[in-house]
Amino acid sequence: MQNRIVIKKKINNYNKKIIIPGDKSLSIRWVLISSLANGISTAKNLLMSEDVIAAINAIRKLGIKAKIHNTSCKIYGVGIDGYKYRKGLTIDAQNSGTLGRLLAGLLINSPHPIKIIGDESLSKRDFKRIAKPLRKFGAHLTLKKNYTLPLTIKGSQDLKPIRYLENKGSAQVKSSIIFAAARTNGRTLIKSKKSRDHTERLFKYLRLPIKLKNQKNFDLIEVSKVKKIEPLNYKIPADLSSCAFFIALTALLKDSKLTIKDVNINPTRTAVLTILRKMGVKISLLNKKIYKGEQLADIFIKSPKILKSIYCPTNLNSGAIDEFLVIFLVAAKAKGISYFKNLDELNKKESPRLKWGSKILKMMGIKVITTKNSIKIFGNPELKITKKIIIQKYLKDHRVFMASVIAALSFGGEWHISNKDAVNSSFPSFLKIINQFMK
Repeated sequence: MQNRIVIKKKINNYNKKIIIPGDKSLSIRWVLISSLANGISTAKNLLMSEDVIAAINAIRKLGIKAKIHNTSCKIYGVGIDGYKYRKGLTIDAQNSGTLGRLLAGLLINSPHPIKIIGDESLSKRDFKRIAKPLRKFGAHLTLKKNYTLPLTIKGSQDLKPIRYLENKGSAQVKSSIIFAAARTNGRTLIKSKKSRDHTERLFKYLRLPIKLKNQKNFDLIEVSKVKKIEPLNYKIPADLSSCAFFIALTALLKDSKLTIKDVNINPTRTAVLTILRKMGVKISLLNKKIYKGEQLADIFIKSPKILKSIYCPTNLNSGAIDEFLVIFLVAAKAKGISYFKNLDELNKKESPRLKWGSKILKMMGIKVITTKNSIKIFGNPELKITKKIIIQKYLKDHRVFMASVIAALSFGGEWHISNKDAVNSSFPSFLKIINQFMK
């Protein structure tokens, strides 16, 4: 059976309600934090993707028992100092930058060298950004000459708290430092450019020693040594990044409506909604509530009559960094010229996504002008594709695959998209949900 999908037909209008699987960022963080808790933690609606399974396998290698049943999981935590550090240990983070970087922070007191490896895509990504702060704590880290995996970390029993400026807007770097600080005597102070704050919210909900102060462009975070973590029973809310593909699909079609239930609308994640609203997409948040530190809502989307171009404010970049590929698709159908800049981080993901976004739009017949960190998109509201488009050799980046599927279903043409199993890293049921729209 070929590992590709062929799409030859557009989707017509629809009015649907769908449920999206659990948030990947929260799923991985729940696994890691629960492994350090005193007792049994249970999760429901855990995202059973390759990235999350890799996190579960990682804690198992550190001596933690975990049981999985469908989308439920029990983790038998043995306390903050409960990891068993075996000699010669290698942990495979597979495709997950979140797992690879956060895990390094947790391993900062390992008495033996531990090697972290990843797949072809993860092995091309920058790990210098976590090596620098973790070395300041006192850990010993080695990387390849180009600062990529494999990473070997040997911890220290004499960790020193640090002060650190995180100016890339990377939640993974910030969270790695927070996890390291939780193992360190004294107060670690982090000045961090605005980014996702799931780790901070979980620490605060669990009443762990963290203090937060929000400023305009930066957050000030103070973390002290954690002595005990209570078990965390959690129903993981739906992943907004996964929802974004179906929100974009609705925006690109005519006379369509979509409701998505129980979505995590953490304010550090909702920039995609802000951007699409500015472009004319009608989005409402219904049944809002607070659940264990996170904000949830049902999202209702109605396709607009006209999509407007946007000069995207750069302060929205970090909050929409995983959604820009589908935002570019919406810009392709907008009236006028859309401009996005300061997107350096987009090329440091699973694949160089800014390059891939530009490449897909050009294949579709959209005029684009790109630099190393910006893209100008000349929208065409009347665009209809009739030619054959082949998407391949994209480092199996799940978001490139899913964005290509949305483009095919929205604009027409004959699309041949390789590596359909790319979705297994973040959204295994993506194609199953897509099938609901094709009936």
